[in-house]
Amino acid sequence: MCRNIKPLFNFEPPVNDDEVRAAALQYVRKISGFNKPSNANEAAFNAAVEEIAAASARLLATLETQAPPKTREAEAVKARARNLRRFAG
Repeated sequence: MCRNIKPLFNFEPPVNDDEVRAAALQYVRKISGFNKPSNANEAAFNAAVEEIAAASARLLATLETQAPPKTREAEAVKARARNLRRFAG
């Protein structure tokens, strides 16, 4: 999985529309190979981002879990620890 796309489910406070759209944008950038599409491809690129963001928001709204919500701060600490192990030495 692309390291720039972060899990969005089961956080307190819940993710907002901007976070869902940012993940959709990263996904479309990854699969299209475009960081910024040409003028000819811009409409298709933006439509894909909006469709994926909408589908992602619907998914997140319908998922259920018994696990306690995660916090962004705790997840950031875990990510820094993983990076230290990955890039140490």
